[in-house]
Order: sequence, then structure tokens, then C-alpha cells
Amino acid sequence: MKSRILIVDDDPEIMDWLKLDLEMSGYQTDTAINGVEGLNKALQNSYDLIVLDVMMPKMNGFEVCKNIRKVSKEIPIILLTAKGTIEDKVTGFNCGADDYLVKPFDIQELLVRARALLRRANQEQPQTGEILSAGDLKIFPDSLEVSVKGKISKLTPIEFEILYCLMQHVNKAVNLTMLLSEVWGYDADEDVRMLRVHVGGLRQKIEGNPKKPNYVQTVTNVGYKLVPIVE
Repeated sequence: MKSRILIVDDDPEIMDWLKLDLEMSGYQTDTAINGVEGLNKALQNSYDLIVLDVMMPKMNGFEVCKNIRKVSKEIPIILLTAKGTIEDKVTGFNCGADDYLVKPFDIQELLVRARALLRRANQEQPQTGEILSAGDLKIFPDSLEVSVKGKISKLTPIEFEILYCLMQHVNKAVNLTMLLSEVWGYDADEDVRMLRVHVGGLRQKIEGNPKKPNYVQTVTNVGYKLVPIVE
């Protein structure tokens, strides 16, 4: 069965271009011309992936993404934007986006990221209700939450994927290439900086002192490792 993708963009030329190329690549597509229409379609229909522009009339992509995440944590969302600053990317990821592309972009880059997200969505995920733990840390896949000595914090999808990956390799160094591959589904050198930003956000939520982390420790010239501390 073909994967079904919703394209939400207020630029008809970009929408037609994306629709044509995605369908030529074997996907079924649906479209929406503004944020409100996009949100309504996302909530009323079943999609395997949403490609969502940020700058749109009536409701911007950040708001659409946040509203989708209130009812669905599973569907992958790729944000499209003309703004490429780290701050804008962090805003997008904090809204619940899984990936972020800056315009103009090559369609092959979008296809690589789409395939990676669809593949990740179809991989075996933690079982419903399963709680994973390492020392004082516990993560709840159903709600994308982490508990540190009883204190609950909400994780973004990317933060959850990073922590989940590190929990599979407790006390072992996980290199940046492996983390990029596990979290995004591909290895892209330009995403290393964003990975570090997400690790910083994760540390803000689980560390007593994020500048001197105890749980998620940096391994120089390699990557990160999770140390299961019990106090």
C-alpha cells in the first residue's frame, strides 16, 4: 500500500511541484492551501507523513504542528521554511516536528528525509504502556515524558528518540553518526549542530546542572553516553 502524504503550503507552485515529485516517487498525496485547511485535513483523515510549510495565512505551521501533536504523537511531520536559523529550527522541533527543511531545497533531500521518517515510523516501537528505565531516569513512550527522581518533564519527539537510543546502550559511547542515523534515519553532517542543540534541550530537562551533566555525558571526539545514576 502506498504511503499517504499531506502537503500543506500556501504557494501553489511549490505545492504542485511537491505533489508531482512525491507521486512520481510512488506516494499518494493530498493538499491544503493554508494552515486551517491543513489542520482540519490532518485531524479528519489518516496520513503517513505531513509536509508542512511554516509561513502561511490563517494559521502558521508552528501552530498547526502543535495542534496536531495534541491528538497524534506518531505521525511524522517535516516543516518547510525560508528561515534557517537555529532558533527557528528549535521552535519547530519544540512544536513537535520530526524534521526541518530550509527553502530552497532539492527534492531528493526531501525524499531522503521522507523515506527515513516513514521507515522509522514503521519500525518496531516500544510497546504501549512500556516504561524504560536507567538509574533514576524513566521514560514513558506513550506520553513522550521522562521522570527524574519522580519529577516529570515533557520531551519533544527528537529528545525522546535521543534518550531512547542512549538507553539502548547504557554506559557505552554512542557516536554522532549512529545517533543521527537512529534519530533521523540518515547521516547528514550538517545536522550535527542541531543534534547538539537537542542534546542541550534534553539536558535542561533531566540534569540538575545542564552545564555539568551527570546522565548524558559527552565523550570527546565520539559522541554521548548515558550513565544510569541512582541517588
